[in-house]
Amino acid sequence: MRNLLYKIKKRFYSVKYNDLLKSVSVLVGGTAFSQLIAVASLPVLTRLYQPHDFSLLAVYTAALGIISVVSCLRLDVAIPLPEDDKDAASLLLLALLCSAFIGATLLIATIFWSSELSYVLRQPSFEPYIWLLPLGIWFASSYSAVQFWTARKKRFSQVARTRIVQASSGTGTQIGAGIINVGPGGLLFGQLILNGAGVFALAREIVRKDFRFFSRIRLADLRRLFVEYDKFPKYSMPEALANAAAIHLPMIIIAALTLGAEAGYLFLAMRLMSAPMTLIGGAVAQVYLSHAPDKYRDGELGDFTADIVGGLLNVGLGPIAFIGICAPAIFPIVFGEEWQRAGELVMWMVPWMALQFVASPISMSMHIRGWQRGMLALTVLGLALRLIFILIASQFYEPYMSEFYIASGAIFYGLCCAVFLKSSNVKSEVFLKKIYVSSLYTSLWVFPAIVLVVIL
Repeated sequence: MRNLLYKIKKRFYSVKYNDLLKSVSVLVGGTAFSQLIAVASLPVLTRLYQPHDFSLLAVYTAALGIISVVSCLRLDVAIPLPEDDKDAASLLLLALLCSAFIGATLLIATIFWSSELSYVLRQPSFEPYIWLLPLGIWFASSYSAVQFWTARKKRFSQVARTRIVQASSGTGTQIGAGIINVGPGGLLFGQLILNGAGVFALAREIVRKDFRFFSRIRLADLRRLFVEYDKFPKYSMPEALANAAAIHLPMIIIAALTLGAEAGYLFLAMRLMSAPMTLIGGAVAQVYLSHAPDKYRDGELGDFTADIVGGLLNVGLGPIAFIGICAPAIFPIVFGEEWQRAGELVMWMVPWMALQFVASPISMSMHIRGWQRGMLALTVLGLALRLIFILIASQFYEPYMSEFYIASGAIFYGLCCAVFLKSSNVKSEVFLKKIYVSSLYTSLWVFPAIVLVVIL
């Protein structure tokens, strides 16, 4: 035991001042505080709004999540890749122009065909608020583009600050609107702020510090970069659309086909379970993408990815398991008796969220290796798997549509883990060793969770 502690201590000091550790720490700190604000507000929001209001929020968030990821034609993801900053700036400008065009087009559509769109979604109560959808899409996609540029320049503290601003202003809006009882529109408008409030702050810093790169951009540069990175609109965009649809489209289907507030329960469960993933996994994904291209060029991508996966396993699986075990007993106490169903769904989500937590940050290895076609095929398979599960449940097991959706997510992300590790050249024996070490950390969370459930 003494030797083990010595090795851990030695390893800690050897990486204490490593750029990767510093970057992760900064992003995790900002994301942690923003997630703390969002999660802490949930017990208040569940008492200010009805489960049906959360079902409407689930539909809004799902539609926004499907469209916003492709509004930049995935050129935002390519921003960290060029070696020349001028080329990266051209990609950022292209991404912002695409985002603005799609947002404006959708705004016109919602103005003239709001009732028809609400009918398609089978959510008539969504019609008064549907105009918020294109604004949210524009905010969210533009924020993604400027965030990738900021990550490229290693300004992780700025990203952390904007996430705090988004969480505090968005949840504050939702709580304030709930107090004055404005209806579900308060939840939707607050979600819009949550998704894109930081875009203007990051854009202002880019103009102030990096304007020299943008002032030299010419139309010929935009054309050249669009052709050079055409794999992203061709392959990464359908892949991202399929991936977002696989996550969010079942939510829209469940809201349309089930009675009551099932989509609201599922939304709350996913919002809570995604907190650990967003807290660490999202931050690590940003840092991974900013370092992985250099590691790949140096032939070190396998070892780098293995270290990332090991860290994710050690710090993420335990909290996810703890929440899942305790949720059925704790949810009625924390959120109110009517939210018991959400706690049961959280328990079902543990395998899915654990596998997604590991797979998502290293998914960019497929783009770094130029395997966009393979990523597209994998994601389309995931979408088909989810829709098949939902279809079977709707025909034969309608009360368990959410459980079928959750099970399909676990199967899909298990497959993703295998593919992404292979694309990163991570050796199987190294991965198995990481799993063994992480099981020791996870056990420290499982036992207290079981004790807490027995006490409650």
